[in-house]
Amino acid sequence: MSHNEFTMLAENTARVVVGKQRAMELLTVALLAEGHVLLEDVPGLGKTLMAKSLAKSIDGSFRRIQFTPDLLPADITGFSVYDQKSGNFVFHPGPIMCNVLLADEINRTIPRTQSSLLESMGEFQVTVDGNTMQLPKPFFVIATQNPIEMDGTFPLPEAQLDRFLMRIDLGYPSREEEIRILERFQQDDPLESLKPVIHPERITELQHERSTITISAAVREYIADIVAATRRHPKVRFGVSPRGAIGIMRAAQGLAVLRERDYVLPDDIKELAGPVLEHRIIVLHSERTRGASAQEILREVLSAVAVPVPV
Repeated sequence: MSHNEFTMLAENTARVVVGKQRAMELLTVALLAEGHVLLEDVPGLGKTLMAKSLAKSIDGSFRRIQFTPDLLPADITGFSVYDQKSGNFVFHPGPIMCNVLLADEINRTIPRTQSSLLESMGEFQVTVDGNTMQLPKPFFVIATQNPIEMDGTFPLPEAQLDRFLMRIDLGYPSREEEIRILERFQQDDPLESLKPVIHPERITELQHERSTITISAAVREYIADIVAATRRHPKVRFGVSPRGAIGIMRAAQGLAVLRERDYVLPDDIKELAGPVLEHRIIVLHSERTRGASAQEILREVLSAVAVPVPV
């Protein structure tokens, strides 16, 4: 993505979303890396607005699924209905057939329905009644999750958390940002007039461009050393999976595209380690009760692992 393309995309989403430039950059990186994002925070912080703004900016089809306890897998993937005239079953596609899917409050539905997204997120296809269909390109899932302390939530299992390339915490806006939000939404909804600045076909091209970004042997070894250190850390039950190692490599390639480089730097790995790796680290229960967190453990790991020196 050229600097001009990224600048237009950033400026376009900023017409609607106030003060979340870092989060929007991470969303773009995940999109280029063909990954998916879990936005985690309390309701009302603009998670849905961010997803809609990104979808409109890339001129992609957008669908929103409100996850509730009675939601069924067929409500996501679609279902087949018998047509008496033709004597055949006709497939009615579900909302998953889109470019950008907002899975809103994903942890308010039962695990069976949560898991119905797994095939689509991992393989970019959906299977209904034995028939497999490819999803549109690009296909990008932005899921939102309420904090697990809130009533009526079903915590996502570790296997499904691992399917998300990144987990991003938004946080409350500052006082100045809050005032700007009030000013911006005082009369009109700026999302209504938002126009696309890039098209889905170009996003697919950029995803291919991302895959060609150079990863040196030293950077690959750096990634391997980091994930290995998370696995042998004394406070960790399960460390980062191989999927996580691949994920941070691809995310770093996406960041390099945004920064107009054709190679990945060790600093790219360190910059993305939090959103890509933290949610993949399962802390021992005994350590959690003492206040140990994945964030602290990852900070220790990054401090201990030697950073490769350019040659």
